Amino acid sequence: MSSSTDYIVQVLNEITKYLYRCVAPILYIIGTIGILLTISIFLKKTCLLANILNIGFDINAYDSSVALCKLLYYVSYTFTKLPPTALILASIDRLLLSSQNVNIRLYSSKRLAYFSLSITTAFWVIFYIHTLIEVNIVQLYPSVFICYYASSEFYPEFMTVFSLVVNISFSVTLVILSLMAFKNARQLRSIPRQQRHQFRTMNKKDFQLLRCLYALDIVYISLTLFAAISSVYQASTQDEIHTPLRSAIENFLGGIAAFSYHIPFCISFFVFLCASKAFRQEIKHIMYKICGKDQMGMHEQGNAQLHDRRDNKDLNIVINVVSTV
Repeated sequence: MSSSTDYIVQVLNEITKYLYRCVAPILYIIGTIGILLTISIFLKKTCLLANILNIGFDINAYDSSVALCKLLYYVSYTFTKLPPTALILASIDRLLLSSQNVNIRLYSSKRLAYFSLSITTAFWVIFYIHTLIEVNIVQLYPSVFICYYASSEFYPEFMTVFSLVVNISFSVTLVILSLMAFKNARQLRSIPRQQRHQFRTMNKKDFQLLRCLYALDIVYISLTLFAAISSVYQASTQDEIHTPLRSAIENFLGGIAAFSYHIPFCISFFVFLCASKAFRQEIKHIMYKICGKDQMGMHEQGNAQLHDRRDNKDLNIVINVVSTV
């Protein structure tokens, strides 16, 4: 292998490493802070920490502990399926709420939402129990051990194909539900104002929640699409002979794809902040509480100062008139 190829391979490996060492921790911390700020409104979980430690800092504690190894795979698979599942359930709820049919709107309730979320969460928690059995610490070389699938080659291929199918199904479902909800919202807005009280059940807050949901769907679909394409490419070329340079490029693109896959789970706070004015007001109110400031008092003080400036302006006009006379 030539020196130029060695240099390219080294650069690609260093870029991936420092991406997870420098950028990913910042994203993880900011995402966690955002989640804590929105915990009274929404709830989200991120699973980026393992890749930060593994790729960014070469800390592989789970390669020496069977319990951590099994727990890592189980938690990663389970928690990466819960956020898109919650997005789909939220999209279904918005679709039901935006319907003009009264009987359909009745299904948009907190009780049904809690029940659906509990059922889907229990499904994913139970479904991925088999990873606790199939994953173990595998010896590659006399002194090299990794946390990986300990069974035959069929199981890793099955997990890759299954995850790919599920992620694509999530994206397609979100697109369909978003388009249908958007169509219902447009129909509600097109109803004459005099007749809206007969059909419309969505208030301004509901429309803002729908807008936030649209933004989250777009972010999730856009950033997970690259990961899906990367998985398809790796699955279709895994039996081919790879040169060191090609392997380095594919590993680099795979690391970028994995990085982009975790981004939607960290930036929901900023999506809500940009998409909803009501959410910004709530965050502003929370920040005032944290800082120990009275928002209403500051607002009243600002109004008082504005009135004082107006009174002073009127007084100056009177003085000028008197002086002129």
